[in-house]
Order: sequence, then C-alpha cells, then structure tokens
Amino acid sequence: MQTATRPGTLHVVATPIGNLGDLSPRALDTLRAVAAICAEDTRHTRQLLAHYGVERPLVALHEHNEEQLAERLVARLLGGESLALVSDAGTPLVSDPGFRLVRAARAAGVAVSPVPGACAFVAALSVAGLPSDRLAFEGFLPAKAGARRERLAPLASETRTLAFYESAHRIEETLSDMGTVFGGDRRVVVARELTKLFETVLDGALDDVRARIAADPNQRKGEFVVLVQGAADDADARIAEGKRLYAKLGEHLPPSTAAKLAADLSGAPRKALYGS
Repeated sequence: MQTATRPGTLHVVATPIGNLGDLSPRALDTLRAVAAICAEDTRHTRQLLAHYGVERPLVALHEHNEEQLAERLVARLLGGESLALVSDAGTPLVSDPGFRLVRAARAAGVAVSPVPGACAFVAALSVAGLPSDRLAFEGFLPAKAGARRERLAPLASETRTLAFYESAHRIEETLSDMGTVFGGDRRVVVARELTKLFETVLDGALDDVRARIAADPNQRKGEFVVLVQGAADDADARIAEGKRLYAKLGEHLPPSTAAKLAADLSGAPRKALYGS
C-alpha cells in the first residue's frame, strides 16, 4: 500500500531591512533547508544568499505573476516540497506581494509558518516616541498628488498613529501634502535608511521636518518610514479640524457643500462650522 505524500510547509521568512546581521539563525536554517525560495527580486535575494553561502533555487514571485504561479507552487508543496517566501527586505506581505500564494496554500491545506524578523515600520515605531497602542498602517500612498491628497483626507481625524512608506523622490511632496491635510503643526517622525550606515530619525512638526529635509539633500536619499501622530480625540479638536477643512473647501465650493464635506471628513457637527 502506497503511503500518501505529506505536504511540505510554506515558510514566510523575514529578511534584513539593511543590516545583514539582523537575519535570524532560524531564518538562515530555513533558507538552507527548503527546496526553493520564492523571491520578489531574485537578483537582490541572490546577493543576500551569497553573503551567507546559501545556494538554493530561486523562483521570481512578484505582483505581475503571482496569480499565475500560485497554483504551480501549491502543487509543489502538496507534493512534499517545502518552500520559502521572502521579499526584497523585511517581512513579506507588508506592502509586498505574497498574499495570493499564502491564501492558495492555506486553502489547499498546506501549513504556512512565519519566520519573523525585521519590519521597517515596526522598527521605526519602536524609536519614534509616538503612541503605539493603536496603529493604522497605510503603506505607500499614490504617486500622483491629487490621488495622494484624496487618500490622506479621510485620515485627518484618525486618532491612531499613522504609518506610511515613501520613496526618496516623493518624500518632500508627501510631507507637504500631509501638512496641508493634517495641519503643519501635527507631529511627525521620519525614519530614513533604518539599520543602515546613514540611518536618521527626524521628529517634530510636519512643516518643520519638511523644511529640514528640503534643506539637506542627504535627507532625501534612501527609503523612508513616515509616522504621523493621530488627531486628538475630543470634540474641540474635531471642530477645529472641521473649521480648517471648511475654510479650505470654501475657497472652491458653495458654503453648504463645503460644510457637509468638512463635517463628513472631520466628524464635527455641520452647524459648528458655519461662521468660522
């Protein structure tokens, strides 16, 4: 009687976000043991593996092919092979591809096991000095200014600490838009190149931090985590935010329409906004 093949395991493995010393011994053992490693950018992952002397087959898995490859990879897992899933840096699936493969593996009854490690926004939060009991992770904002402001607008009254990722060529524009939407005095922490040689963490009012970054070309290089303190959770703060929005919207819209939108976005009573 033939014994049924036991499925392998899909290991979701966190890799360093900069400092190579942050790869855990367990992660290294896992990468050495699997049949293949699914990587967002095989060139980047190959360099990481070479540093540790790991030689494993690599499978390119990214947002453009994940849907097509998932079934084939699940078949390998069901056939008894164990696979690892990594992203270019940090914890997979945090603003990175991979959830389709994980979902397909779980649906097929394959064990999916995390091998935890570095995560950029968690690392930034640990040194930010901002409230960390409640957090809203927003990932990357849209590249175009109009869409970016539209995404930010409903977050103006969010009381949780907000976490974003941003690229070097958009950091100034993003901070400017945040100042417009949230108010220039809202506290922000901008963490750059975490765990790398030129790591910096700037904090202060949005307008002040934006000006510091604008004045220093070195502060516009690398990869960024932006953490914004949440709005004050009280009626006065909501009304103040509503009045600010009403004044801005009133430059382009009839008063009644501006008041309705400002009230919807801020949570302030509409009648409190008139006459502001």
